Amino acid sequence: MKTKTFFSIKILTIFSFIFLLNSCTDLDEVVLDEKLGTDATDPAGALAAAYDRLGDGTFTDHGAVFAMQEYTTDEAILPTRGSDWGDGGKWRDMHEFTWTSSNAIIVGNWDLLTNGITRSLTAIKSGQESTFPEKALFLAESKALLAYYTYTTLDLYGQAPFRDPLNVEAPLQILKAETQIDQLITDVEALIPNLADIGTQRTHHGRFTKQAAYAFLATMYLNRAVFKDRYNASSAFNFNEPAVTGSTGTDMDRVIYYTSLLIDSGKYSLESDFFKNFARDNENGKELIFAISQKIDYIRNGSNSFAYVCMERNQRTSAANRGTNAACTTPEFYATWDGNHDDPRFEQHYQYADGTWFMNDGTDVSVPATDIVPKSSPALPWFHFNRGIQAGLQYGPILLASGSLEMVGNRIKVSPLVMEKSTGTRMNFTPTLTFADPTKSVFAQNEINQGARVFKYEFDPEGGNGNSNVDIPLFRLGGIYAMRAEAYFRKGNSGLAMIDLNKLRTSRKRESLFANAPGKALTSLDSQQLYKELGFELYWELQRRPQSIRFGKFDLPGTAKAASQPFRRAFPIPQTVIDQKVFKQNEGYN
Repeated sequence: MKTKTFFSIKILTIFSFIFLLNSCTDLDEVVLDEKLGTDATDPAGALAAAYDRLGDGTFTDHGAVFAMQEYTTDEAILPTRGSDWGDGGKWRDMHEFTWTSSNAIIVGNWDLLTNGITRSLTAIKSGQESTFPEKALFLAESKALLAYYTYTTLDLYGQAPFRDPLNVEAPLQILKAETQIDQLITDVEALIPNLADIGTQRTHHGRFTKQAAYAFLATMYLNRAVFKDRYNASSAFNFNEPAVTGSTGTDMDRVIYYTSLLIDSGKYSLESDFFKNFARDNENGKELIFAISQKIDYIRNGSNSFAYVCMERNQRTSAANRGTNAACTTPEFYATWDGNHDDPRFEQHYQYADGTWFMNDGTDVSVPATDIVPKSSPALPWFHFNRGIQAGLQYGPILLASGSLEMVGNRIKVSPLVMEKSTGTRMNFTPTLTFADPTKSVFAQNEINQGARVFKYEFDPEGGNGNSNVDIPLFRLGGIYAMRAEAYFRKGNSGLAMIDLNKLRTSRKRESLFANAPGKALTSLDSQQLYKELGFELYWELQRRPQSIRFGKFDLPGTAKAASQPFRRAFPIPQTVIDQKVFKQNEGYN
């Protein structure tokens, strides 16, 4: 059984960050517990609230941090599809680089992240002012979460708020990415002695451990050069600047140091089944270093968003749910896989217990109905779509007017699928995207089938469209190997970089339909191939925007995107915040 948290209480936090922008100096946050009378300053409750912000949309919903880190890149686009997904242009803004300081995604994410900062500050205040056996551990985790929320805010917006949680008279500080990155690194390094090793002191991958700190520090060092020189017009970032302490080599040396601590620890191993990292039973995943623990019926029921957002409305894993036909990948990213469709990370067919494979190629007649949606009453048959990047004509079960899936005897019938909102249009996920106006990602109603879809995360059929038991990785071993490979490459050691990338490639195995064949090893490596390899391993994991900035790709033109200026490497501070006359707007924005 999944152990979700060591805290005994379930909490709901109601918070506004507005106190940081006004004269209020009280850091206390309103905490409503399921048990009446719980002290709002309880350290466990305050720390649980800080953790809860990770999973309540912030890093689990496609419209939150994901939208800014993925929809702005070649990996993901959310077009307007006929009558759906217009929403005032907020989704198109992300990919077309037309966002302003009033875009709802930019405003909403600022609120979520600064909410995380304040919950962490509240946890620090609560822990510091209390006496209890695990005080040092609680404080270390609270400060680590503060650093993580602050880092993400600085990454996206270039600025972040801070106020000393122990001094009610403290003024608001405006932290800047170019100067604060070194302090964040120093702060997190100082926390390591008081953080627990994973698996000790009731920790698991849902808590910030020493190992999470190593992964976080490697990430900060890898991106430090960008933080310090974000608007460099030529993207000629100095990745080999002396490290923060001045006596421990360069930034890339520190990336190698921290990633090696994780790789050599013996605590993690690469999954031969790549997609197990993103399955509903990944709670014991061998690669997960720091992840958002999700469980249906636990507080907010988890989020299926990363899977749900790509599935078409007529794609159903059970009679109780459906997809939503929103996001897809771009032709550019799909093309990076040319010659690599046999890579185990590209696609995986599902096999039922009786040996039936779902081929999704028109040859399927039916699949067993023996898999049952957990906890469904009455019992609902569970249909499994294939995983990975899905293109071409799609097949699956049809929902009858009676509300049940169409059956053939005691098996689920497999039929050609059509688009729910354009019933004369076959469900054909074309890798190409053909817009009437190439500068605008808008489809007519009969064009809404376009776009190869990303089924990396398993769609959980339990609990409806939005709920999931899939733990969402923030740091996992595959990403650690990828970071070390990049650091080796930036130090001029392509040989060691290729060893790490080939470890990722060859450790993954295809399904038994293809004789469990491992991925193919690289025989050469250049910057372009390295960039592709990062995408192969980490697509749809909120990593592509930082990658694309590091590699000088972010400003380039692409599908429904003109070439952009370096100022777009940071998002604007929301206009509602600027109106408070505390923050100054970022370069390039009015």
